[in-house]
Amino acid sequence: MPLGPPSSALNIQGPSTSDALQNAPRTPTHITIHPVALFSILDHYLRRTDSQPRVIGTLLGTRHENEVEVRSSFAVLHSETDEQVAVDMDYHRTMYELHHKVHPKEVIVGWYSTGSNLNTYSALIQNFYSQETVNHPAIHVSVNTGVEEGQEAGVKAYVSSPVGTAPKPENCVFIPVPVELRFHDAERSGLDLLLSTGNSSTSTSSQPVADLEIIERSIMAVSDMLDRVLAYVRDVLLGQRKGDPAIGRYLMDTLGASTDDLEKGGFNAALQDTLMISYLANLVRAQAEVSSRLALTAAA
Repeated sequence: MPLGPPSSALNIQGPSTSDALQNAPRTPTHITIHPVALFSILDHYLRRTDSQPRVIGTLLGTRHENEVEVRSSFAVLHSETDEQVAVDMDYHRTMYELHHKVHPKEVIVGWYSTGSNLNTYSALIQNFYSQETVNHPAIHVSVNTGVEEGQEAGVKAYVSSPVGTAPKPENCVFIPVPVELRFHDAERSGLDLLLSTGNSSTSTSSQPVADLEIIERSIMAVSDMLDRVLAYVRDVLLGQRKGDPAIGRYLMDTLGASTDDLEKGGFNAALQDTLMISYLANLVRAQAEVSSRLALTAAA
């Protein structure tokens, strides 16, 4: 799911020698963000104080050649004024050590900020995270919440490049990189609920959709897909549409698959996973409701 239009305004080219190309770190050309990381950023923004114009934090994930996959994030304490910017580095490193114990495969890939303002302070923070990412370029993800007048909500990603004959930490150019949202099948129902709530007239949802209703919607969606496939196959057989060999091979690989997994209980296992996720979601919602009521009681 793309989060912003691709940009080809600038091109990054490494050294021309083969030895330098083998030893130089690869600049990311594509970035994917998981919903967990994106929601964590938005939650951090909602919990900020009124005096904070923006919030920043650390991005964690994995690297695959020229692609960076952002899987999670955590907030970092910082203060920003017209004269200076300060980042709590000890807090950042402590949080990363705790996270690394739980998710050892996830490393620091960059940082995030809210808003669309890229200034000298952003360059200084980028320089700090470039030192934290060891021999790999640090990425910067800018999340625009859309609360500012004239600004649209969206997500943009950047990498930096030094500027000048004698580069300084505060002098760099931010180069846009294509970014998209990637989610697992288990997360689709939650995202569909958020999407339907956002498109509704009231923009509110009283309760999450029941499990049986989610299964019903999924079956209806699969049925619609099969109807479109059958219509396409009929048109090709009747000569009303030219067949695409790539689509034919894809349909053969998909529909010609063995059903041994279903017979061995693969469907039942997937159904149990879905029900477990739904149970955990209900448990978290009930805990949040109890916490909010206790907070109201304490305030009263």
